[in-house]
Amino acid sequence: MPQFSYTARDNAGKVVTGDLDAPDEQLAMSSLLNRGLMVVNLDQKAQKKRKPKSGQAVKTVDIVVFTRQLATMMDAGLPLVQCLTALSEQTTSKGLREVLDDITAQVERGDAFSEALSRHPKVFDKLYISMVKAGETGGLLAEILDRVASYLEASARLRKKVKSAMSYPAIVTLVAVAISIFLIVKVIPVFAGIYKDFHAKLPTPTLILVQISDIFRHYLPFVAIGMVVAAIAFSKYKKTPQGQEIWDRLKIKFPVVGKLAHKIALSRFSRTFASLIRSGVPILETLQIVGQSAGNVLVAKAVNEAAGNIERGENIAGSLGKHRIFPPMLIRMIAAGEQTGKVDVMLEKISDFYDEEIEATLAGLTALIEPLLIVFLGVVVGGIVICMFLPIFRLSDVVKF
Repeated sequence: MPQFSYTARDNAGKVVTGDLDAPDEQLAMSSLLNRGLMVVNLDQKAQKKRKPKSGQAVKTVDIVVFTRQLATMMDAGLPLVQCLTALSEQTTSKGLREVLDDITAQVERGDAFSEALSRHPKVFDKLYISMVKAGETGGLLAEILDRVASYLEASARLRKKVKSAMSYPAIVTLVAVAISIFLIVKVIPVFAGIYKDFHAKLPTPTLILVQISDIFRHYLPFVAIGMVVAAIAFSKYKKTPQGQEIWDRLKIKFPVVGKLAHKIALSRFSRTFASLIRSGVPILETLQIVGQSAGNVLVAKAVNEAAGNIERGENIAGSLGKHRIFPPMLIRMIAAGEQTGKVDVMLEKISDFYDEEIEATLAGLTALIEPLLIVFLGVVVGGIVICMFLPIFRLSDVVKF
């Protein structure tokens, strides 16, 4: 696409210079006028080979900030192209800047905003695009964008809480494993050499620990390779439809953690469902998107089957109530919402309820995990240390002159 170099004045009379991609000079002029710039000079630059895009990933927090700022600017009455240009210039994310530049160029050529977003599925998911499309159709794009930003913020906040709660036990467990391996590989052999000179039978726990140490020292590379291969194989199998369904089925049956995973899936289902219905997305398209974004195969399958029943004339509560993955409380509240014509309000309340339940579960889980981790560290590390020093406690029986 041709590139133009321009000199213009903004509404305050300040001189602005820069470069612009446009199919021709007339469209370049129109684009600058849409930004509120009075063109002083416009020259087409010599064509150059453009560098390939970096393809950098865009963080969720950058998308949330962009959506919130875009909603605010559009609510203030600024044109879409001017908003996109300003946000592209001020963002610190290189990946997002490249995406916004491309979207801006498409919108300037006359494409719909939702259509331009759909060409970047790795950045803007189907839920985002569908809500924007509904906002364009209903003339409520600024309001819909504000809802999208609220939804993304709530989802990001939930993910952050879960990750924060799970990171502490993961780090402590990793440290315990690292300390144990260090003791087994580096420290125990030293004690084993000392005890060997005693020419006496060592206590059984010490003998077992010495044998484990020998296995680790001689076969550690093979053990590590085996563990890595097993982890990769499990990860690949989990990505298959069958593996993902088995994993999701097991995940919600784990003690304590299973209930948490179930509540997270139901919260995401309810919030997504509420946001799409409130934005005016058709019910069948809403169910399709909700199923894809549920984060659990069991919920997705239930929603897809319910969509078929709803298409045949059944109500939402009755269709979802056939599947045990949805608790009775959720079904009853959806049924009440259908009777009062406020399904979106009920779904929002359900999501808020599960978010509170998740916070309470996480708080209780964190309080429970801390003493359990202390016990775990004491048993593992302390057990190794006791086994190493056990012959010293029985020094009179072990040492033979």
